[in-house]
Formats: sequence, C-alpha cells, structure tokens
Amino acid sequence: MQYGIRCMLIRGGTSKGAYFLADDLPGDAITRDRILLSVMGSPDSRQIDGLGGAHPLTSKVAIISRAATPGADIDFLFAQVGIDKAIVDTTPNCGNILAGVGPFAIERGLIKPAGATTRIKIRTINTGTIAEVLIETPGGRVNYGGAARIDGVPGTASPIAIDFLDAEGSVCGALLPTGRVRDRIAGVDCTLIDNGMPVIVLKASDVGRTGHEPRQQLNADQELKAKLEQIRLEAGPLMNLGDVTAKVVPKLCLVAEPANGGHIATRSFIPHECHDSIGVFAAVTVATACVLPGSPASEVARIPAGRTKTLSVEHPSGEFSVRLDVGGTDAAPVVERAGLLRTARLLFDGTAYIHDGLVAAGYRAAAE
Repeated sequence: MQYGIRCMLIRGGTSKGAYFLADDLPGDAITRDRILLSVMGSPDSRQIDGLGGAHPLTSKVAIISRAATPGADIDFLFAQVGIDKAIVDTTPNCGNILAGVGPFAIERGLIKPAGATTRIKIRTINTGTIAEVLIETPGGRVNYGGAARIDGVPGTASPIAIDFLDAEGSVCGALLPTGRVRDRIAGVDCTLIDNGMPVIVLKASDVGRTGHEPRQQLNADQELKAKLEQIRLEAGPLMNLGDVTAKVVPKLCLVAEPANGGHIATRSFIPHECHDSIGVFAAVTVATACVLPGSPASEVARIPAGRTKTLSVEHPSGEFSVRLDVGGTDAAPVVERAGLLRTARLLFDGTAYIHDGLVAAGYRAAAE
C-alpha cells in the first residue's frame, strides 16, 4: 500500500518544484527527508520513479505554513533534493521557488486575497530572510495569466514583484564573510559574498574563459569544473560554511563584460552544473558584487548612475534585471534594498505517493 501526501507542482521563476503544507509532512527531519527523496525519485540520475525532472532546477521542494512568529505572514522552508545522491539540503535559499510560495499559500487557504493585488511577507526559514511579494488576485483568485516575460521561461504570465528586505549575510552571517571584497583562492581573485545566496564571484578571464561560452560547452569543460570545485572547497570554510563537499552552496559565478546591452555577463554554476540562466538570489548577489569597488566584478561591469540602479544581468538564455537601492558613499556603498520581478504558474494539484516499506513505515510512525 502506498501513502499519499497533498502536493502542488508549481513553476516558480525558472525553476519547478513540489510544494507541501508543513502539516502534511512529519516534523522529524530524517523521516521528512526520506519522504522527499521518495517523492522526487532520488537517488537516480533520471529520477524516473518520482516527480523530479533529473535537473537541479526541477528537483526542488517548498514546505509552507503560516508564520510561527511576528514579522511575516508565511514561513517557507526550501529543500534542494539531490538527484543521483540521497541528499536533501536545506542550507540555501531559492528565490525562484519563493515566487510560487504566495500563490500556493492563497490556493491552500493560508492567506486570504486582499483585493486586486495581495501583498504577502514570506520568511525563508533556511536563512531568516524576509521577502515582500505582490501577487495579482482579481476576483479573489490568483491570476496566472499576464504579459510579464522572464528569460528562461516560454510565454508570458502574471508578474510577481519581490522585494528582499534583509538578505544581506543571510547564510554566511555577513555580506562579505571574510571582511574583504577580494580574496585569492587557489590562485584566482574572487569575491566571497552573500546577499541572499553564498556566491564565489570571479572573472571568467582569470580561469582562461571568456564568460560568453554556451552553457553546454561549459558543462562539458571538465578542466574548468575541476578548478571551480577546488576554489569552492577552499572557499567554504572562509565563508563560514564549513566543509561544503556535500552542500549545494556556495555557488560560483564567472563574470565578464556584457555583450548584449546589459551591465554584466554571467555564467553561474549551481554548483557543479552551469545554470540555463541564473538564480534569483545569485543574480542579486552578483549585482551587489558589481557595485563594490575593488571587486573582480566591478572591473568588468558597467554600472548605471543614480541611487536606484537597475542592473541587467546577462546569462545564457537572456537577462535578469535586478533593482538595487544603493546608499553609503562611493568608496563604501551599502545595498539597502534589492528587488526584482518573477512569474509563477500552478501546474498540478493532487496527491504525491511515497514508496511503501521503510519510508511508509517511517511516515506512519511519525503520523501516529
């Protein structure tokens, strides 16, 4: 006998994930993770026996509840589920999956729509970061159709505006965990930075690449990937992340001069595969690195003038616009607020089934 759990599949930004109410999963993390691995079909490189799409961008989970403490409306726990390894990592954020949290909360009755648009404050439990999202809800229902377009997703959809209120240092404890804008790691100058996502930012030219290569070419570049992993493993302890061998953070991002009218060109690794585009928090973090004098990114970025800067972050499938409110001084700028636009679409609402045997027994025990 298989055991079923209510589940929605939602495309959030350029990712896709399985969304669950926290109350529908056991509170015990070990049992919960075994269930998530079963639902997603891991470990298996094809995830053929589960809902996962055999890619890091489609092997994600959101666990959602009403906020347990003041300051937010909704609590959201993000889980990156391993594909060919039995790993469930709740260390990082995911701004793309975040885009689907508001619609899910409304669909499940956790939030009541408030007119033509509904504003929701969402706390990401992984890091404590709070984001404010604005969702179109005409007639008391989530609107999924619209004219907003984001690169990396076909067609158009309703816009979801996201403002991050306190992302700085949310994982590493500080925007610059080493206190420096430039560190030399494995012979390469890098910025170790966290404005919502721990990212190692380095110039593509410093590892012998242009930063404009096609994603497939970089994915097949084993020499480059070995070098990036060397850098990542050395940087982990410096970023207060400890041994990152089995973690999906920090990510890495190669940067170069823009080629298509944007402000910076990127090739993001997540962390062992080159991203089709770039993640939400990675884009915010890289854009932040661009405005820090002395960083490798600042040497190749074209920074717009003004206190409020909209930076077009080029990536393999287009661009990602990040809005930064920058205070402080020219010598010591401070990013006070970051915002962007995403879209989301409900794909499926139903029941996900977990394997019988040990996983089901653990679920039964937790439920009882």
